[in-house]
Amino acid sequence: MKKEILVIDDNADIRFLICNILKEADYEVRSAANYEQAVKEIKTKLPDLSIVDIKLDKGEKDGIDLLKLLISIDKNTPVIMISGHANVQVAVEAIRIGAYEFVEKPFSSEKILNYAKRALELKHLKKEKNKVENKLFNSFELIGKNPEILKILKTIDKLALTESRVLITGETGTGKELVARKIHKSSQRSENSFKVFNASLLKEKNYEKQLFGEEYQDGTIDYGVLEKVNNGTLLLDEVSEIPYEIQSNILRTITDQKFKRINGSKDIYVSVRIISSTSRDLKQMILEKKFREDFYHRLNVVPVNLPTLQSRTEDIPLLIKYFKKKISEINGIPEADIDSDNDLLYSYNWPGNIRELRNLIERVTILSVHENKADINKILTEILNENPKTLNERSINNTLAYPLKEAREQFEVNYLVNQLKKNNGNISKTADFIGMERSALHRKLKALGIKGLN
Repeated sequence: MKKEILVIDDNADIRFLICNILKEADYEVRSAANYEQAVKEIKTKLPDLSIVDIKLDKGEKDGIDLLKLLISIDKNTPVIMISGHANVQVAVEAIRIGAYEFVEKPFSSEKILNYAKRALELKHLKKEKNKVENKLFNSFELIGKNPEILKILKTIDKLALTESRVLITGETGTGKELVARKIHKSSQRSENSFKVFNASLLKEKNYEKQLFGEEYQDGTIDYGVLEKVNNGTLLLDEVSEIPYEIQSNILRTITDQKFKRINGSKDIYVSVRIISSTSRDLKQMILEKKFREDFYHRLNVVPVNLPTLQSRTEDIPLLIKYFKKKISEINGIPEADIDSDNDLLYSYNWPGNIRELRNLIERVTILSVHENKADINKILTEILNENPKTLNERSINNTLAYPLKEAREQFEVNYLVNQLKKNNGNISKTADFIGMERSALHRKLKALGIKGLN
């Protein structure tokens, strides 16, 4: 398919010249003489590339205003700015706003074609990069045999048949966005958009514009995420960060499935499935008057709580095996021979949860290319020892305050719990590893009050 370029210049001769140069190079070309004409062309169809003159006659708005408009619609669509009398300051400002390149008049045909070709190639590369990254992210699976994880997988299967709102809670790095994407992929909306609205990254004054969009006096529109994701799924990530006053507006939209843009007069009807996520305690925030109770109940139709990695250490070997393979595929390098029996993996407190483990495996994989297994595990140990103290280190420090008998018991409890986790709670395997009879281990566990692993 031919690439489409929009040429905007108030000088008819220059506009005609650029259009002919591009047409001869087999591009589809449209043109506009001023800001108003350009807006009509952009609203009809967003071009693959725009070439914009900075100074436009017959209107208050110039090429810089058009640049801002184009960037606001799609920051990945390149814009080449041209001018015959702009100073360095204007050129720098155009590049700062987001222009791909600044060209001074007069210019050669070769220069315009070269810039156009490179700009379109860059756009294609960005698009392909985003596709690959989204494909890789979407290809990650929720891995584990921990009872809580198995329960969540069943819940996702059930949610596929419904339009229910879902509230996903859990610490940072436990996989909240992954679960939201899995719910969307298994739903009837899977062929439509999935978008993430990260509430923690916006300034308070920008929430309504980003959500609902805005209309301007000249007839142009900034579309909000609710319109962009119409018929799809919207994840309100870190929903706890949405300002209290704006929560009521979102509540009305959820209830009525309609809203008005900022400065707009007519209702915009949408069909959007809302999934929310948070790492904070919303019930406590309700008590502190920082989160609306009615908003909470609207969001929390089906709750999904993700466990920490420290509470599901029996999944560590599975996760390591899975991430080794994935990271090898992504980076095109051999899988690292990581020993999942390393005690530090089970005693470390994993404040970053699954994300931290994945990053650790990626780091070890990259650093261990051409290394042997002993060196790989040395790298792994060094990285974990760089991080905050492990649970075992904390436990040892805590036992210093106990008499010898109690300190020994505390050490045995930590040691046996750690070994049971490594062996997925299997008493026989644990007994073999630590050199005890199975019946003796049962008695020891009973004496120490260790009833089992969750």
